[in-house]
Amino acid sequence: MNPTGMTRKILIDVEAQILTLMDGSRPWRRYRISTGLNGLGEESGSGCTPRGLHRVRIRIGADCPPGTVFRGRRPTGERYDEALAAACPERDWVLTRILWLTGCEPGRNRGGCVDTLRRYIYIHGCPDSEPMGEPRSHGCIRMRNQDLIELFDLTPVGTLVEIQG
Repeated sequence: MNPTGMTRKILIDVEAQILTLMDGSRPWRRYRISTGLNGLGEESGSGCTPRGLHRVRIRIGADCPPGTVFRGRRPTGERYDEALAAACPERDWVLTRILWLTGCEPGRNRGGCVDTLRRYIYIHGCPDSEPMGEPRSHGCIRMRNQDLIELFDLTPVGTLVEIQG
C-alpha cells in the first residue's frame, strides 16, 4: 500500500514500449522505455524480455547520484559521461538505479531455465543518448535516468510488475 491507500502496480506494454505506474486502477505515471531487442521470451540466454507477472524483489542504488555505473549490481565508483562511453564502447550500461525483478509464475518466469531473477532482469537506467520507444536492450527494461529515479522512489519491494506483449 502507498500513502493514498491504493496498491501500486507497474504495467509494461512491450508493443507500445510504455511503462505505466498504476495507483489502484488509475494510471498514475507513464514512461517511454526500451525492452529486449530480441523480443519477448523467457529462456535464459535469449536476450528477450520475459512476459507475465513479476514482483520487484530488490531495489539497488537508492542513494546513488544520477549516472552511477553498476556492474554486477554494485556501483563501480564511476559516473557515466561521454569520455567513459568512448573508452568503453562495448559496455551495456546499467545506470542510476536497479529494480531487480523476480517471476511469480512457476514454469513461465520462475524456476529452471526461465527464472527472471536468475536471468538478472532489471528495470534500470541507461545513457540518455539511447533511444526510448524501441526495443534495444539485452532483455531488461531500460529507462531514462530521471524517469527511473522518480519510479524508484514510488516503487517499494514487492510491487507487482506485469509485462505484456
